[in-house]
Amino acid sequence: MKRRDFLKTGTALGIAALTFNKLPAAILSNKMMVETAPDMVAVMGGEPAPLLQRALKELGGIEKYVRKGQTVVIKPNIGWDKKPEFAADTNPELIGELVKQCFKAGAKKVTVFDHTCDNWQRCYENSGIEKAAKDAGAEVLPGNDEIYYKEIKLPEGVKLKSPKIHQALLDADIWFNVPVLKNHGGAKMSIAMKNYMGIVWDRGFFHSNDLQQCIADICTWEKKPVLNIIDAYRCMKKNGPQGRSVSDTSVLKTIIVSPNIVAADTAAIGLFNQVEKMDINEVRHIALGEKQNLGTQKISQLNVKRIRL
Repeated sequence: MKRRDFLKTGTALGIAALTFNKLPAAILSNKMMVETAPDMVAVMGGEPAPLLQRALKELGGIEKYVRKGQTVVIKPNIGWDKKPEFAADTNPELIGELVKQCFKAGAKKVTVFDHTCDNWQRCYENSGIEKAAKDAGAEVLPGNDEIYYKEIKLPEGVKLKSPKIHQALLDADIWFNVPVLKNHGGAKMSIAMKNYMGIVWDRGFFHSNDLQQCIADICTWEKKPVLNIIDAYRCMKKNGPQGRSVSDTSVLKTIIVSPNIVAADTAAIGLFNQVEKMDINEVRHIALGEKQNLGTQKISQLNVKRIRL
């Protein structure tokens, strides 16, 4: 996918262009079409907060997803003890803005957490996410102890049947899945589906029992995120999941947002291929997710809105 193709408006929405005078005739002839929210929004060319604001606006507003009085969990990738410029973790400005948006919609409580790979306190601090989340009013919880997790059942799981999931998610009314776009040595890519690994206690089970299938399995959990918000402001194009230097990253200034997790990851890999080649067939959990009815890879069949700020 070429950059200029991404920047185009994309597939037409099929909305009838009607003037006020022609409106009654259109109603009588049943030719009037009502604009609906897109299945996916991709916004490019701005800073994280404006990117998110525009994406949410195009999807119908944050109030469409967050109701007054609800408890909300935001699940970023905070897995690594790295500064934001390494793109190992989700952009902190994006998380801070999402917290603000949730409270704007009337959320009673917003919680942010991840089951980190490095020391959780250093990950939270050095990623910048803890400060951004707290400054916006969120509660930041650790995920470093098994006591925080409770076993659930996955009836649709092939390899993964009964993982333990963080209690904050079990208690929440809704949650947002907010990964960073990056290369990954084991899973090939770490995006929205892979970000689910941070909600479970025993990640080792994934690595010893078909990582790709287990990633698809955990995404069958019935409590789906209301939105997958993929941070591609700065992506890690190689040497993931931690990266070795800032040269392993590329600044794309983009976010991709959709409730369809398979479609979101598919679109993100298309974007990733602008800076580094990655065959989507190597990212096997995406096709497995489609097989398990988690979404579609057929982006051309969706209503996708592409915007440049």
